[in-house]
Amino acid sequence: MKIHTLEQEQLLPISMEEAWDFFSSPANLNEITPDDLGFQITSPSCGRMFDGQIITYRVKIAPGFWIPWVTEIKCVDEGHSFIDEQRFGPYKFWHHRHHFEPIDGGVLMRDTVHYGLGFGPFGAIAHALFVRRKLQWIFAFRRGVLADRFGRM
Repeated sequence: MKIHTLEQEQLLPISMEEAWDFFSSPANLNEITPDDLGFQITSPSCGRMFDGQIITYRVKIAPGFWIPWVTEIKCVDEGHSFIDEQRFGPYKFWHHRHHFEPIDGGVLMRDTVHYGLGFGPFGAIAHALFVRRKLQWIFAFRRGVLADRFGRM
């Protein structure tokens, strides 16, 4: 299985505390996820995230085709970073590190996602034709929502 990487940075004109308050609440995932994915959190609300937290979702990967997605929150460095790792879902491997760094006038937010599809050559074809672009589209949507909500630097 090939492991792919998606990296993104975004400057947000907000404080570290405001960034952490927003991103440490799983409930805010709905706001930064495109409606087309039909994203729904199915686990009970637990307020702020914590190390070892299991979050369950339901996502639409194609019209009329829903799958469950289960992630675990790991390595929470309060106010600075956390990782979500897939336990079950659309990827064979998913490791997403969220990192926040103070800068003059705001916060530098970094996302590093390592992911793999499995399915041998079929997974490679799916990645080339669909998956990579879909992930880039999801993260571009997220960038736009965050810029609209918090402003641009």
